[in-house]
Amino acid sequence: MRLFVDADACPVKDEIFRVALRHDLPLIFIGNSWMRGYDHPLVEQVVAAEGLNEADDRIVERILPGDIVVTADVPLAARCLEKGARGIDPRGKHFDEDSIGMALAVRDLMTELRDTGAITGGGPSSYSKQDRSRFLDGLERLIQAMKRP
Repeated sequence: MRLFVDADACPVKDEIFRVALRHDLPLIFIGNSWMRGYDHPLVEQVVAAEGLNEADDRIVERILPGDIVVTADVPLAARCLEKGARGIDPRGKHFDEDSIGMALAVRDLMTELRDTGAITGGGPSSYSKQDRSRFLDGLERLIQAMKRP
C-alpha cells in the first residue's frame, strides 16, 4: 500500500506526511512544483509538466491496486478506482465503487449549473478544523480497512 497525493492544492499534506510516517507507508506527492519540508526516505516527489491533467496522468500511470489516492478531483479518483486503488478527498469523503458514480454525477450537475448561470460564485466552503479532523479519521479508517486481510 502506498499513498499518492494530488499535491498542488491539497490542504492536508502535513497530515498525510505524519500518517505515512506513523504507518511506515511510502508517500508519493505528485504536482506541478517541488515542495519543501518533505525530505524523508519514505517520500517521493514527482514534478509533472505544466498543463491540464499532467499531474493526474502521472498519478494514474503509477498507481496500483491497493494504493490510496488523496484528491478532491472526482474524475481523477474515478480513474484511480478503475485501476483498483481507493480514494479519499481532503474532507474525509471516501471514493469507492459504490460512491464514485454519484460523486461524478453531482460534479457534472454542478458544472452544468455554473456554466448556465443557474448558480454563481460559491464553490466549496473554506477548509475548517472539522474538515481536517474528518479527513484524518477517514484516512486512518481507510488504511486500517485496507490492512485487514
